Amino acid sequence: MKKSGDPLALARACADAMWPDDRAAQSLGITLDEVGPGHATVSMRVRDEMVNGHGTCHGGFIFALADTAFAYACNSTNERAVAQHCAITFLRPANLGHMLVAIAQERSRAGRSGIYDITVRSGDGTTVAEFRGNSRMLGEKFFAEPAREE
Repeated sequence: MKKSGDPLALARACADAMWPDDRAAQSLGITLDEVGPGHATVSMRVRDEMVNGHGTCHGGFIFALADTAFAYACNSTNERAVAQHCAITFLRPANLGHMLVAIAQERSRAGRSGIYDITVRSGDGTTVAEFRGNSRMLGEKFFAEPAREE
């Protein structure tokens, strides 16, 4: 597969390179539903061990879901990136059994930095949280770039 000529194929290849080592997402039951250049969608069902003393999903699990969408969105262009800063605003509770969906979208990318917005919704479309992540490129690639002809 020629990854460099097809941005969607490249995003999928980057995700496929990351997924085998993403034991955190796998252990939480997170699924990677969609990935493309600068965006990703992931989902997770709220399980018994994710519920806090208020009977709702612990915010740390919601953050982890949003952070996972952020990771796949900002690593979708053959540039390895990590989180530099993240903030989340919890708007509504999520309950046991709810399917949560996090949708990440790139807002800006300049130099080695990027800004991504992630919305976490319950299965009925209700917004549970809004997350903003700032990424930092590491200067490393997933795949070698093909030589360019002059």
